[in-house]
Order: sequence, then C-alpha cells, then structure tokens
Amino acid sequence: MSIFNSMNSSSSALTAQRLRMDVISSNISNATTTRATVNENGEYEPYRRKMVNLAPSDNTFKSFLSKAANNSSNAGNGVKVTGIVEDEEPFKMEYNPSHPDADEAGYVQLPNVDPLKEMVDLMSATRSYEANVTALNASKGMLMKALEIGK
Repeated sequence: MSIFNSMNSSSSALTAQRLRMDVISSNISNATTTRATVNENGEYEPYRRKMVNLAPSDNTFKSFLSKAANNSSNAGNGVKVTGIVEDEEPFKMEYNPSHPDADEAGYVQLPNVDPLKEMVDLMSATRSYEANVTALNASKGMLMKALEIGK
C-alpha cells in the first residue's frame, strides 16, 4: 500500500466529477436544441441528454481475489469513466405550429433534457468534487505532518 493511495483515489474522483460537470453543462446548454444530429433517414433530431457512467478503477477478478485472500478491507483505488451514454427517454412533444421544425400536426420534438434534473445532478457533482478536494487537502496535510516528524 502506497502512501499516495488516498491522493490517487481523490484525484481520479476529481477528474471524473469534472467530466460529469462538463457533460451536465452541455446538456443544459442544449436544452432547446431541436437540430442536433441527423438520423439515418436524413432528418434532424433534437439533442439527446448525455450521462456519464462511473465504475471502480480496480474491478478485476484478480483484485477481488487478492482482497478476499488477505481479508483486507482496503478502500478502492478510485473511479474511472466507463463511458458517456445517451439517455433513451423519448423526446418531449410540444404544440407550436409556427416553429420551423414542427411536423404536419404542429408538434415539435424537443430534447429530453430536464433543466431541473440537470441542476440537481450539477449540484451533486459539485458537492462530490468539493468533498474530494477536502479529502485531498487532508491527505496532503497528514503527509506534510509526517515529513515534519522526521526533522
């Protein structure tokens, strides 16, 4: 076990939460974009909400086996981003016959982004980021005190 494990774990979480905040801000900024992509039929589709998937960094069978064999309850080695996926929730339909993207019935497909849900996710990611900064600073302080003992 390295003395830097806690710092490595916090730094991986900081990176993951920063990416999560970037994706959420992209969702918020595209909450009204009706022409984001072109589908296989050559028609425009609205922006589709994106989400970040996170997983433990060290989730191999070998790591679980060694933890079980040593009977240790070591903390994990941080997190990693496994992918950015699109939300498959259907698009919102709004009646607005004067909109340029309205269909024959006057309905417009709007992105499946809920600004309220995005703000809650953004607050969660921000709080997690702040908690990891605090943990990183605590680890740094403990290591600095340990170095002062050697003087």
